[in-house]
Order: sequence, then C-alpha cells, then structure tokens
Amino acid sequence: MQKNRGSDKYRNVLVARFSALGDVAMTIPVMYSVCKNNPRTRFIMVTQKVASTLFINTPENLIAIGVDTKVQYHGVKGIIRLQKELTRKYDIDLFIDLHDVLRSWIMGAAFLLSGIKVLRFKKGRQGKYELTRKHNKHMLPLISSRARYREVFYRAGFSTEDMFMSIFGNEKAKPEQYAAVSTPKQPGELWIAIAPFAKHKGKIYPLNMMQKVVDKISQWHGTTIFLMGAGEYENEILEKMAANHDNVKNLARQRNGFPCELALLSNCDVMVSMDSANMHLASLVRLTVVSIWGATHPYCGFLGWHQEERNAVQINLPCRPCSVFGNKPCLRNDYFCLTGIKPQMIIDHIRQVLVEKGFNIL
Repeated sequence: MQKNRGSDKYRNVLVARFSALGDVAMTIPVMYSVCKNNPRTRFIMVTQKVASTLFINTPENLIAIGVDTKVQYHGVKGIIRLQKELTRKYDIDLFIDLHDVLRSWIMGAAFLLSGIKVLRFKKGRQGKYELTRKHNKHMLPLISSRARYREVFYRAGFSTEDMFMSIFGNEKAKPEQYAAVSTPKQPGELWIAIAPFAKHKGKIYPLNMMQKVVDKISQWHGTTIFLMGAGEYENEILEKMAANHDNVKNLARQRNGFPCELALLSNCDVMVSMDSANMHLASLVRLTVVSIWGATHPYCGFLGWHQEERNAVQINLPCRPCSVFGNKPCLRNDYFCLTGIKPQMIIDHIRQVLVEKGFNIL
C-alpha cells in the first residue's frame, strides 16, 4: 500500500462531480477506495440529487450530498452560496474538482479566494480530440476516467490503492432489496438485464434490431430478461419490446430507485448496455457487461470499471470514433457504426459470457 501522506494534512475534503450520471458512477470505486485507505480524513462528495442516491453502503468517512444546481443553487451566486454553506458546515480544507466545467471552476475560485487549496483532475482533452478528429486519428487507448480521478487524490498525497469490490461488498444483494421488481432468483435461473437507451443518438443501437436480440434470448431456457429505462417515452418502447414475452419484464413502469435496481443487477448474470450510465451502474456491482459502441469508442477511456474490451461489440470503421459523447451528426449520414452491428453479433457475445460463467446455452 502506498504511504498515506494526505490524512495527516487534510481533515475535510470536498469533492465535486455534478454530472453526468455515468461519470458520477465512475467516481465511486475511486472514492470508496480512497476513503478506506485514508480513514482519518472525512470526504464530502457533492453532486446532483439523483446521482447522490448511487452512494449506498458508503465508508464511514464519506458523506454524499445531493444539491439542486438548476434552481436552489443556480448561477454564479448560487454556486458561491453553496461553497460558503459547505465550508461553514464541514470546515473544508481542500477542494478536489472532478468535473472541470464552469460550475466547478466558480466553486474552485471561491475556495481559492478563501485561502483553501484546490486540485483539479485532467480531462485529457487533447488526446480525445486526436482520437475523434476526422483525419489523422491517433488510435491509441487513453487512460480511463477513473485513473484520472485517482491521479488527483494521489497528487494530494492520499493513498489510492484499489480496495473496491462492489457496492454490496463481496456478496450479492439480498432478495428483499430488490423485492419491488422481482421475486427471489431461483437456483439455475438465468437473469439478463438489457438497457437499450443512451443520451445521444450516436450511442443507441436501433431498437428494432434490439428487439430481435430480446426475441432470441428470451427463448433460452430458464431466462428472465429485465429491460431498463426511465420516463414515459422509454416506458412505452420497452412495453412493446416486452410484449408477447412472459419472461421479459419492463422496469421502466415505475420508479424503483437506484438502490433497488443496483440490488437487482448484482443478482443478474450479464447486462447488455450501450456506452451509457447503465454500463457503469452494472460495473458497481461487478456485473459483466456486453457493451455496444457506435460513434464512441472504449479508447476514449469510458469503458466500465473492470469491464473487458473483448466484451465490447463494435465494428471497425475509419470514421470511428467521431465523438467522445456520441452527440455529433454522423459523417456518413447512416450511423453504420450501429446499424452495421448484426443482432447475432450481440447474441454471440452474450452467449460467450454466459458459457464462461458455466451456463449451458443451447
């Protein structure tokens, strides 16, 4: 273990990562490990309210705070007011910015003016630009976002040894923790989670093609499929996708909350996900993810924690990756990076993962 120099110097460390959900999820393995390695320091994590509910079974020296930056702490005045309130309540002596956007810069400036040290993580913008530009791409894998987060704590002098296994430790969540969405899993039963949505079009596998994946794997013996989504729009689509299948459940019908869904995921055997927050949620419970990549690429550093690139379904195109977040218009105007992935490719990846786990998939 690296020598712990930070705990003797800093007593109350404020850490900020306001969004997006997947990026906040990626902080958790790092935050939990740093907390366990540095028990004499108290860490206060500030993020959006919905993201704060991801922080379950936290180390004793970690406090997760959800704030509303759209209304209650909106704008420059709101962020400065938040900074003052947190400083007074927690006696902050170090601010770590894991977001590197205008909002966190304003908060950092307020801390500097108060004489409090500020450290900021390095996004690696230049490397991402060279990887996603149209011509002369540098197709080399960048370091992960988690490694970038960890590097900031190392610079502060904290021990950063990886001690995170799962939000539920070495065990799976108990049936009562996911009772709102499912009866207990029976011996020999196969549970597959599918999360077909993402924020941007360049990361969403065509839903009609995902329907073919669902139709096929729902025929596997002893299989239950959980479709994951949120909101009325996604609920309507998942209802149609689950139709005619008694063993396919739409979890978007009701708001189950992250603690419940994470508990369910910890008992699943594999997840199918886009390059989205769901991949990172599954990673928090050590669930293997068959991830689907279109406009984006694992080389950008956003592959899920302890996920393997061999389980990433993608096709090689000279235009890939064209975007870090999947939000740019397709250069070909056809999104072939996604439509070119045949449903059978995804099914084969799922089957391979399950066979390696000891399932007999006919």
